Amino acid sequence: MSKVSYYTAEGLKKLREELKQLKDVERVKASNAIAEARDKGDLSENAEYDAAKEAQGMLEMRISKLEDQLAGARVIDESQMDTSKILVLSKVKIKNQNNGIEMNYTLVADGEADLAAGKISVNSPIGQGLLGKSVGDVAEISVPSGIIKFDIVEISR
Repeated sequence: MSKVSYYTAEGLKKLREELKQLKDVERVKASNAIAEARDKGDLSENAEYDAAKEAQGMLEMRISKLEDQLAGARVIDESQMDTSKILVLSKVKIKNQNNGIEMNYTLVADGEADLAAGKISVNSPIGQGLLGKSVGDVAEISVPSGIIKFDIVEISR
């Protein structure tokens, strides 16, 4: 049974496009690579054939994983969400109590996380620590170096 994950419409579209690319293009390439390697002779000593089969196995595993993700994927209706608490798709401004640095993040599903774009997973330590908090709350987040305290400055959608 697949785990339910929440995505933006854009994130879900990217997931579907990646699956389509893997099935329609990459699968054909993998089959062709196996056929070419098979034509080169003795399969027991054919490293190219073994590599092509292994690549195909990895591809099929990725396709299976994406299909499982899509089976449990749900699109979030942002208009129905409470803006007083931090939830999935919340845009938050937090301030580190130790050094005073303010950071802006958007909490997203695992598949959409991109730290360079300011998108962190709700399942990351920071994401978990922020969920359910309101403006003015202090989030104490456990990281390998200890506990970091963040002030919740702003929440938006």
